[in-house]
Amino acid sequence: MSRTMSRVVRAAGVLAAGTVAVVATALPASAHVSVAPTSAPAGGYTTLAFKVPTESDTASTTKLDVAFPTDTPIASVSVQPKAGWTYEVRRGAPSKPVVTDDGDKVNEVVTEIIWTAADGSAGIRPGEFDTFVVSAGPLPEGVSSITFKTLQTYSDGEIVRWIDTSAAGQPEPEHPAPALALTTASEDTGNGATAAATPAGVSTLTGTASLSDGTARGLGIAGLVVGVLGLAAAGFALATSRRRAGTGG
Repeated sequence: MSRTMSRVVRAAGVLAAGTVAVVATALPASAHVSVAPTSAPAGGYTTLAFKVPTESDTASTTKLDVAFPTDTPIASVSVQPKAGWTYEVRRGAPSKPVVTDDGDKVNEVVTEIIWTAADGSAGIRPGEFDTFVVSAGPLPEGVSSITFKTLQTYSDGEIVRWIDTSAAGQPEPEHPAPALALTTASEDTGNGATAAATPAGVSTLTGTASLSDGTARGLGIAGLVVGVLGLAAAGFALATSRRRAGTGG
């Protein structure tokens, strides 16, 4: 019986370790500050949703500072108001004037948007996330992607700097900046085209973000189910071995 119990314990241990590994790899994937959609057509307009999870166990997110590129500027950016938050839009000169489709030169563009939790608001509590939405365009042409370096401030004063640039073929940095890939007309996918063409793009973006969350959450749940089934099987095997031992005695 001791050998049977030993095998059962080892099997349960392997399943439990597998469960922990699945959950550990699935959940952190959605923990970064990110932007949705992940790609959009160059030269078009789109709705961008900055997704902000609170990773702290004890403090809330109370401020979000998103920098917009000036070397690859976006001519027009407008902010969707958000209940419980105030926002400040900062503007500056781009590295070179932006020419609109009408031939007008834009000498001042949005360089930064700062959202701050209003007085009396709890912000984004531990274990929660929220989204901050803007409409932007025309998106720059001639580049493959643009990044939005972001600072996330917590109620205890901690500032997390999401400013690292991801490089192709390299491991993801610890604090990657939200990035938007820019596609050409021939490369456009349903996601990018829909985001650009649909004024009420928030629902489309929410679906995209939910898919990411759902994948991570689904993997985590699957891992837990595997662990529970493994433990149940181990218990059944142990009970069976005991019954056989009793019968044999």
